Amino acid sequence: MSVMNVLSDLVENTVAFVVMIILGILAFFVTVFVVKSGASLAGYTSGAAPEADMVVLSSALIVAASIIAGAMK
Repeated sequence: MSVMNVLSDLVENTVAFVVMIILGILAFFVTVFVVKSGASLAGYTSGAAPEADMVVLSSALIVAASIIAGAMK
């Protein structure tokens, strides 16, 4: 392998890593919105609404599971 091929692969992997991080963050924000909206549609009002830490935990689990499932071939 030449030096150019190695550098090309390094740049390609770096760009793919950054894109995956950005997509993961966007998916997390969308999932937080969906979980909060679903809780309000299910009738959980201000008194019985899920707390913020539980919304973040459930969103993180859903996003992590979807990223892992997408990585499997």
